[in-house]
Amino acid sequence: MTQDLGVGIIGCGNISAAYLKLAPLFRGIEVRACADRDPAAARARAAAFGVRALSVDALLADETIDIVVNLTVPDAHFAVSRQILEAGKHVYSEKPLVLSVEEGTTLARLARERGLSIGCAPDTFLGGAHQLARKAIDDGALGTVIGGTCHVMSHGMEHWHPNPDFFYQPGGGPILDVGPYYIATLINLIGPVRRVAALTSLPNPVRTISSAPRRGETITVGTPTTIHALLEFQGGATVTLSASWDVWAHRHGHLEIYGTEGALFVPDPNFFGGTVEIARRDGGIVPLDGWDHPFGRANESRGVGATANYRSVGLADMAAALAAGREPRCSLERALHGVEVMLAILRSGETGSFVALTTTCTRPEAIGIAEATALMRPIAPDRSGTQVA
Repeated sequence: MTQDLGVGIIGCGNISAAYLKLAPLFRGIEVRACADRDPAAARARAAAFGVRALSVDALLADETIDIVVNLTVPDAHFAVSRQILEAGKHVYSEKPLVLSVEEGTTLARLARERGLSIGCAPDTFLGGAHQLARKAIDDGALGTVIGGTCHVMSHGMEHWHPNPDFFYQPGGGPILDVGPYYIATLINLIGPVRRVAALTSLPNPVRTISSAPRRGETITVGTPTTIHALLEFQGGATVTLSASWDVWAHRHGHLEIYGTEGALFVPDPNFFGGTVEIARRDGGIVPLDGWDHPFGRANESRGVGATANYRSVGLADMAAALAAGREPRCSLERALHGVEVMLAILRSGETGSFVALTTTCTRPEAIGIAEATALMRPIAPDRSGTQVA
């Protein structure tokens, strides 16, 4: 890649800081401007990260912007992504891509007609831990994959997020908000889903915000917050997925994959790093090591210690894919299949029936150490321990 593609961001809420902070780690992309329906929010982000604050219309008209990252709330994703495509820009969307298969096929048609590309988060499955798990499966360490379990459980978002309302409306909830990380990782490890079944419930119809600055305000909940689902994959594996924002504590592992020759224990799909463990037929559980993947190296300090955070790698891979004429790993095809899986889970909870999937996809191409290294700029740690370009 000889020239960086210009990146603009629409939506300057909480998540925009992560993109603005971490995009400079990667070759091929340069964030040049941001916009928000609240001009003050755009100005604040622009000042903090040294980019231009523009109106949405001005950003879409800017000839130095090639890819626009859509960081708006979920129920605005379709309209804003369509607006980006109609302006002649490539789209990279936060998850979920859209809130219906019909919206996704509309975006796909617009992109084809205009010769544009669409990518979509999450990109955590490109992390070092999840690529190591992928390598173990591809190398036959588990034999034939036959099943697995996923558990993503907490007591919700109102305890830490400053504006948690949208998490509890249609388009939110644990399946559409946190579920994309798990579904994308399962597609990476196992492949596409054939059908699903689920039980869903809404135990707490009103939630009380305990985070600043709105502590004490209440939210009326409009989407299920506890979901127990069964996923049947096209290859025959069956996986149980439990997602809840009504649980105070549990002892379930994040993600386990079972095969005819052993089991794989995979860290939180919401993050890039962590320890992957394997058990073979003797039942002894040991860590998989000897894998120094760039996207698994700790580069950020948090309350729980040093973690690996490479958000924006999916955007960088999309820019590299555009230059090489290949499909991005975080492609529309996989994002739309993931959306249908999640919507089918919710629909099954409403109807009490199995729901067959109408979309499919391929597993994304694995990203090894050499390819991952090629995506990164030369870096050095800053005083906080975060890698900076």
